[in-house]
Amino acid sequence: MNRKTVGILGGGQLGRMLASAAALLNIQVVILDSGPDAPAKQVVLPPTLDLSHVDGSFTDASKIRELAEKVDVLTVEIEHVDALALEQWGSKVDIHPSPRTIEIIQDKFRQKEHLRQNTGCPVSEFLSIDHVLPKTSIQNVADKLGLPLMLKKRKLSYDGRGNFALYNLDGIDEALSALGGSMLYAEKWVPFEKEIAVMVVKGANDEVRSYPTVETVHRNNICHLVFAPLRTGDPGLDLRARRVAEEAVSTFEGAGIFGVEMFLMNDGTIYINEIAPRPHNSGHYTIEACETSQFENHLRAILGLPLGSTALKVQSAAMLNLIGHSTSMQEILETANKALLTPGASVHLYGKKECRKGRKMGHITIVAESDAQLRAKLRPLLESLPSQSPGEDPISEIDKYCLPQPSPGSGLSSPFPLISIIMGSDSDLPTLLPAARILDQFKLPYELTIVSAHRTPDRLMKFAKEAAPRGVRVIIAAAGGAAHLPGMVAAVTPLPVVGVPVRVQGSGGVEGVDSLYSIVQMPRGIPVATVAINNSTNAALLSIRILSAGIPHLVGEMQEYMKKMENEVMKKIEKLEEIGWEEYVKAGKV
Repeated sequence: MNRKTVGILGGGQLGRMLASAAALLNIQVVILDSGPDAPAKQVVLPPTLDLSHVDGSFTDASKIRELAEKVDVLTVEIEHVDALALEQWGSKVDIHPSPRTIEIIQDKFRQKEHLRQNTGCPVSEFLSIDHVLPKTSIQNVADKLGLPLMLKKRKLSYDGRGNFALYNLDGIDEALSALGGSMLYAEKWVPFEKEIAVMVVKGANDEVRSYPTVETVHRNNICHLVFAPLRTGDPGLDLRARRVAEEAVSTFEGAGIFGVEMFLMNDGTIYINEIAPRPHNSGHYTIEACETSQFENHLRAILGLPLGSTALKVQSAAMLNLIGHSTSMQEILETANKALLTPGASVHLYGKKECRKGRKMGHITIVAESDAQLRAKLRPLLESLPSQSPGEDPISEIDKYCLPQPSPGSGLSSPFPLISIIMGSDSDLPTLLPAARILDQFKLPYELTIVSAHRTPDRLMKFAKEAAPRGVRVIIAAAGGAAHLPGMVAAVTPLPVVGVPVRVQGSGGVEGVDSLYSIVQMPRGIPVATVAINNSTNAALLSIRILSAGIPHLVGEMQEYMKKMENEVMKKIEKLEEIGWEEYVKAGKV
């Protein structure tokens, strides 16, 4: 393993998680931050006096020098450092990302200019504000960009601080007062559908890898929730967002992890919002949910070690920030204690000595085998949180992200299905009810709807393309007559399709054999599993067995189901032997 010592400018929660990851790789770290109780200093003890942590500000040039003299590699957990002081040490220690990168990114206006000039990356329109005559300048910019618009501090802003949404020109004085006379710039208003993010790791050899695209949910401008992976009806969105993020990060000097925050528009357009040259809140889920965490990959990158896999190792994950509501930690601890009782939940408390409103005090990661299970675990944690702003409806937010699962037998579709049951006509519903009841018995989330291959071809194409990115894992498709539905769906989706031939009334004695032949005779390259005519029970059982490859406990549940069938047959054998077959028939057992 690499024996270089890493110096980290900043000892907050990001430094704490970096230090924890370093300990697992036996990498020595030295922290620069004020006080002996900084969160990062709590988790790693220096082995010698020479490598003791540095007490002071990460913006203090003399303290940066003191740190640089102790280590081989310098990195940051916050970009608001003295980049010029760092640059003086570039010939003596490795610095990642480079001071030039930090200098560009810490000025948001320069960051946007860099992205537009060097990559053509999609960014919204933006203009500088004249610092000498800011009020007049804002009026001129509003004429060009329109209202509303976002006014932002160029430097020293994060978690929504330093941003002001200007809806009309009467608010200019309030905006200037709120933003404190800082250097400003304006961005054209972006009416996004969702906020999304991608973590990108760049190695010392310029190798770039990205993590899955995630959805980020903000409350009071602070990251509140992260859902991984992003669920969307656009099958190409994840790859498209990752390519945008990778291209943007590739233009910056130095190695390490970068957080790329983006806006997703209703038409699928992506705009880059901001880039962080360090571990990022939207990547905390990677500790439990990915094969290599963002923190470990950051260390690998800056030390020239092989980059780790960025793949998810779970089906579904979420991150909930624990944000201070007051000066009391009690509310934070109540939610954390509830998480300790939640299977699949991991609690991270940051060890900050002072709790205050809006301060990040910890986070909880939840992993699950399905989105439905994940949201069911997350809901009580959200319910335990206090309301964060006047007039906020916490139930509305909870229902938006954690709709409850319908009870088995309700006849209602799950909002987060693992299995889709589709039929060409409502006349096929009686044939499919046994499948629904099997899935209810196994308590698996599913949806049931009509998708006609011939009467709603556009709906079929949309459904088939969107099923996988929505989180569906298996499709059961029932059809009678020509029975094109299963094959057409299988031609579009990468998911396994189980076809159910349906016996159509008045089909001239064919009795569903036409449907069976239609479904089973798929051309090479378009596989459709086919069960017996009208046997949706077997379609459901086969779908569960397919899911069991990734959900191991379903194997045990299937064994119990098979044992139950065996017991039922054994009881019938005993009854037959006890009373004889003539009485058995008279008793209505057949």
